[in-house]
Amino acid sequence: MKHAYFTLTLLLAAASTGAPAPIDRPAVVARHNPHLTAIDPMAPLSVGNGRFAFTADVTGLQTFPGLYHAKGTPLETQARWSWHEDANPNGYKLSDANLDYTAHGRTVGYPTNAKTPAGQWLRENPHLQPLPQIGFVMAGKGARPLTAADVGAVDQRLDMWQGRLDSRVRLLGQPVHVSSAVSPDSDTLALRIRSPLLASGKLAVRIALPLGYTMAGHHAPPLDWSRPDAHRTTVLAQTRRKLVVEHLRDGSPYAMTLAAGAPMTITRAGPHAFEIAPASGQSLDLTVAFVLDGTAPAQDGARTFAASAAHWGSYWRSGAAVDFSGSSDPRAHELERRVVLSQYLAALQLGDTTPASESGLTTSSWYGKHHTEMVWWHTAHFALWGRPVYTARTLGWYGRTLPAARLVAAGRGLAGARWMKMTGPGGRESPGGNPLIIWNQPHPIHLAELLYRADPSPVTLAKYKELVFETAQGMASMLNWDAPGKRYVLGPPMWIAQEIYDQSTSMNPTYELSYWARGLEIAQQWRERLGLPRDPVWEQRRTNLSALPQKDGKYVALESHPDTWDNAASRHDHPSFLMALGQLPGDGVDRATMRRTLDAVLAKWDWATKI
Repeated sequence: MKHAYFTLTLLLAAASTGAPAPIDRPAVVARHNPHLTAIDPMAPLSVGNGRFAFTADVTGLQTFPGLYHAKGTPLETQARWSWHEDANPNGYKLSDANLDYTAHGRTVGYPTNAKTPAGQWLRENPHLQPLPQIGFVMAGKGARPLTAADVGAVDQRLDMWQGRLDSRVRLLGQPVHVSSAVSPDSDTLALRIRSPLLASGKLAVRIALPLGYTMAGHHAPPLDWSRPDAHRTTVLAQTRRKLVVEHLRDGSPYAMTLAAGAPMTITRAGPHAFEIAPASGQSLDLTVAFVLDGTAPAQDGARTFAASAAHWGSYWRSGAAVDFSGSSDPRAHELERRVVLSQYLAALQLGDTTPASESGLTTSSWYGKHHTEMVWWHTAHFALWGRPVYTARTLGWYGRTLPAARLVAAGRGLAGARWMKMTGPGGRESPGGNPLIIWNQPHPIHLAELLYRADPSPVTLAKYKELVFETAQGMASMLNWDAPGKRYVLGPPMWIAQEIYDQSTSMNPTYELSYWARGLEIAQQWRERLGLPRDPVWEQRRTNLSALPQKDGKYVALESHPDTWDNAASRHDHPSFLMALGQLPGDGVDRATMRRTLDAVLAKWDWATKI
């Protein structure tokens, strides 16, 4: 049976015949559609397709970016393909950030020094390049900046079944209605705008192209409008119904095509801004399409709305669903709401051919780079809910960057592939503690196994066998023989998932040891499915792995620092040892010991310091 294609039917009481009733999926989704009746900077709403997203305030556009950035969640337009890299006149390379670590009789350089000029440049580059902000502005005589006080009668609704955002407000005392949706097939935003303010010439849509992000911080940095001469916005074509623009920053271009359903007026409002209004009337139908290379074709707005509705309807009908409406448990409605909203946000933000950053397509974090230890969390659920195509898209990045992972392994004296932790589309590692984190390493094997469960065919095995075997080869070579203990140990150096321990001495963390056993066992099963014998080196190391460390009847974070339950300072950050019987099925785990460990975490963990 193809396990991942089940439909979870937690149903209401059956009809009198006793036959199970199917889940009314549109009803389940509809009862959780977000509805805002006031400005809430913590709750902007988004439309998107997994690689491109547009996040709006209550006006349906990005009219108040300063308010939302200062007090909540930024308003941005992002595409996962949009990147920029600063000039590198000093020729910085990754080894320039190396520090030496000595363990197991050898010294290896790891690029962990992020505080040098080389280390900082390598962390910041490449970085995400934001797309334009699109918002309302006052136009004509007496124009001034709009403020939140100009907004009233908020009625904003997100229809998740159609991927459509409808925003109704009173702006300057007049009604404004904006509908928006994103094409599933192209990075195109469709907008339907209705307001008498358009007819009176008092309102326009402003499209402003930023230089990029400021580099003052790596979490939700503000857009950079400070250096208009540092980038170029060129009009390639303009008619009464279309505007084609190229934005160029250094050698990183993207193109924008603005198309209108009726004649529009286009005013150049600065070197990187345009103001758009209808030539007449109170209706403005626009599509704004983006591409990395070439020119985006003009899109039809009605078709974009229809394509969005068809795509999202198909998404919600696929895979698994839950319906808790018949439950008497007071938590049921909230649990169902979180399931539904999470599935919308996952399809909107994740599942692209380039792994998602930790903040998805909402804003920039860590310069837009993704962290490969998070890839499992971002994509495994798709396969488990019966939508493996999304998992497969992201897993494709590993196939494309396998040569880079081989080079990392070779540079550290390892076999096979060693996966990079904080990286961009090309796979180049970033300095900091990142290169010492290892729990990202088995993820490709685990994800490939989920895809095999969804489609247990020779095609799946052939497609991912190289990825599985090279990753396992790297894992096996990261283990070291402890002759006195007659066992294999993991580390040092390493930075375990609970990121508070000394990297130069950390050895045998509970979670990572269990993951090593599971990853190598899956890889061996893949060999057997392909008619190959078990790899003797992998098997010898897997079966002689160190036992999961414990003390006083409970698991501890790691063997080298077994102070989890003796030292309060060691009980914050991620209690990652629990994942050995959570994310993982429990290789090496004694369930009674893990139960005592869980009870201790719930009773004694420091949730306030850092989690």
